[in-house]
Amino acid sequence: MAEDIKYDGAGTEGQRSIRDADGRLRVDVIEAVEQAVAAGETARLLELAGGLHEADLGALVEALHPDSRPRLVELMGGDFDFAALTEVPDAVREEILEELPTETVAEGVSELESDDAVALLEDLEPHEQEEILDAMPALERTALQRSLDYPEKSAGRLMQTTLVAAPPTWTAGQTLDHLREGDQDSLPDSFFEVFVIDPAHRLLGNVFLDALARARSMATLQDIMHADRRRVHVDDEEEEVARLFERYNLVSAPVVDDQDRLVGVITIDDIVDVIQEAADQDIKALGGVSRREEIGDGLLTVARGRFVWLFINLATAFLASSVLGLFQGQLQKMVALAILAPIVASQGGQAATQTMTVAVRALATRELSRANAMRIILREFFVGGLNGAAFGVVTGIAAVVWFGIGPLGVVIAAAMLTNMIAAAFGGILVPLALEKFGVDPAVSSGAFVTTVTDVVGYFSFLSFATLYFGLN
Repeated sequence: MAEDIKYDGAGTEGQRSIRDADGRLRVDVIEAVEQAVAAGETARLLELAGGLHEADLGALVEALHPDSRPRLVELMGGDFDFAALTEVPDAVREEILEELPTETVAEGVSELESDDAVALLEDLEPHEQEEILDAMPALERTALQRSLDYPEKSAGRLMQTTLVAAPPTWTAGQTLDHLREGDQDSLPDSFFEVFVIDPAHRLLGNVFLDALARARSMATLQDIMHADRRRVHVDDEEEEVARLFERYNLVSAPVVDDQDRLVGVITIDDIVDVIQEAADQDIKALGGVSRREEIGDGLLTVARGRFVWLFINLATAFLASSVLGLFQGQLQKMVALAILAPIVASQGGQAATQTMTVAVRALATRELSRANAMRIILREFFVGGLNGAAFGVVTGIAAVVWFGIGPLGVVIAAAMLTNMIAAAFGGILVPLALEKFGVDPAVSSGAFVTTVTDVVGYFSFLSFATLYFGLN
C-alpha cells in the first residue's frame, strides 16, 4: 500500500530516493503518487514528491498518466519546481503547459533561471508564449522576451542573464562583501566567477571564485583578473559553444554581443544537455528516425516521422533487387548463387555502416575535415582490403564445404574483397559528399551507403560467377 512506502539511503536525498538500486523509478512510488493525485491529497503528494531534485521530479512527472501530470503541478502549487519540466520530453512538456492555467505557468516560470525559463517557453506557439509573458512581472517579461528574440539553438537562447559583474576598481574584499551581504535574490543560484566590466558593460575579464578567495583583501579586480577570458557571441550555434567547452575544459563562458558587451553566461550544466541532445539526435538520425522523435510521441506522429526514410529505403531496395533481375538466367542455372549473393551484400553493408558511423561522428565533432580527409580515406581503403581478404577466405572455404564446388570459393572471395573495399569508400565518401552539399550526413548517409554495398555486392558476385562459370 502507498502508506507503507519507505525511503532508504543516507542523507536527505537518499532517504527520499524514488529510484531503485539500478537507477530506475520505483514502481511503488509512481503508484502512490498516482493515488495521491487521484484523491487530491496534497499533503501526501508533498510527502512523496516535495523537495525532489528537478531531474527526479521530471522523471516522475513523465512516468505518470498524461491526465495526472498537470493535476500534480496544480496540487503541489508553489512547491512544484518548474525546472523539472525542462527534464521531460518536448511533447510531454507542451501537453502539461497547455493544460495548466496561464497564471500558474507564469508564476512558475518567473521563479526560474532565465536559461531554464527560455527552455520552457521556446517550443510553444507564439501566441501561447505571449499569453504567459503578459502574465509575468514586467522585469522578468522583458528579460525573457529579449532571450527569446535570439535565433533558435544559439548561445543567446542557451545563456542565463543572471550573473555577477563588478567594475575593475573594486577590491577583492569589497567584492566578497557584496556577494555575502548584497541582495541574494539578484545573484544566480550557482556561479563560478565574477566578470569584470567597464562603465559601458563591455567585458574586460573575469576572476574565478577560488582566485577571489585567495587574493589579498585590498587587491583590485583589475590586478587579479584574466583579461584573455574565452568568450562566446550571442549568435554562435550552441553546438559550436559545446565544442569550445570541450576543447578548453570550460565550466562557464561569458556571452557578449556585437559591441563586446556582457549579456549573459553559459554554464557547464547547459552544455551537458546540448551534448546529450546532439548525441541523441545523431543516433536517431543514423537509424532513419526523426531527430525530434521522443518515446512519448503519439502513434501518428511517430509513423509520419519514419515514413519518409522507410520510403527511400524501399526505393533503394528495388534498385538493388533490379541487379538480381539482370542475372535471372544465371541464377536459374546455378541455385548456389542465389543463396550466397545476400551474404556478400550483407557483409558489405555491415562494413559500410561501421565506416559511416565513425565518419559521421568525426564530421560532427570536426575531427574529420579537408585537412585529413585523404589520409582517412586511404586508411579505410586498406582496412576494407584487409577485412575483405580475411572474410573472403573464410567465406570461400565455407562455400566450398557447403556446395562442394571449388571455383565457387574463389568467386565469392573475390566478390567479398571487392564489396568490402566499396563499403569502405562508400562509408566515408557518401557522408563527405553529403556534407559538402549542405545535407546532414547523419540523416541521409544510411540509405545511400546500403544501396552502394547491395548493388556492388550483387553485381560483383554474379558478374564474376557468370564469367568464371560461363553462364551466359
